[in-house]
Amino acid sequence: MAHRLLSTAMLLTVTATAAVACGGDGDDRTKQVNANGRARLAGTFYTSDQLEQALLTEPVGYRRSGDTDSGEYGGLKSIQNFNQLQRQVTLDKPKCSNAGGARPGSPPMDESAPTAIASFVKDNGQNVTETLMALPADTAAKHVNARVPAGCVTFRTKVGDQWAEHRVFEAPPGTIGEGSRTVGVTTVSGQSHVKTWYVVLRGRRYLATISLIGAAATRAEAEQLARQADAQANRVLP
Repeated sequence: MAHRLLSTAMLLTVTATAAVACGGDGDDRTKQVNANGRARLAGTFYTSDQLEQALLTEPVGYRRSGDTDSGEYGGLKSIQNFNQLQRQVTLDKPKCSNAGGARPGSPPMDESAPTAIASFVKDNGQNVTETLMALPADTAAKHVNARVPAGCVTFRTKVGDQWAEHRVFEAPPGTIGEGSRTVGVTTVSGQSHVKTWYVVLRGRRYLATISLIGAAATRAEAEQLARQADAQANRVLP
């Protein structure tokens, strides 16, 4: 039961907390080159290579889970795998389809945005995923300023024959980076429950998201990881 519940919660995590794709084929590399080229032409975006270098290495208590994934957001295997898995989810409130994602209530993502993703795991099975995206300041601000849709504080999902109940908590606007938002989602099925915390923050021409998932996941740890991610990005990115 706990395994099925964890899978349901992971399906709601758009950053694909499940294993990040290892390696890449020629098509993936082409997409990454295209993303990097667009970034250079734009003159204001970071490349996916730069973003990959700015990711957290190994947060204290965690070890890396798989390799980093970088390139165009829509071309990343981890994102494509998530989109495929998400099609298996049935919601009792279709309008809440984005309420449990890594940026609950946020506008759609730019499929061509240079992106880098890394995932880490604790011995107790708790997972953390960091996503860095190159975005102009006004676009990043829209994601930070977004709010969970009305009526979506609670909703139910079904994967196969297993139903799960979700409750969303949204904190007041935060001050991590140049502005942040924190959202928690508790997923319950039977006697088991999983907590997922999302911290979305904007920095210099980038949007960062920390997704923390596990039975013992806390807001305090998610926000601490977000501060570490912001500090790391500021040290590395020009």
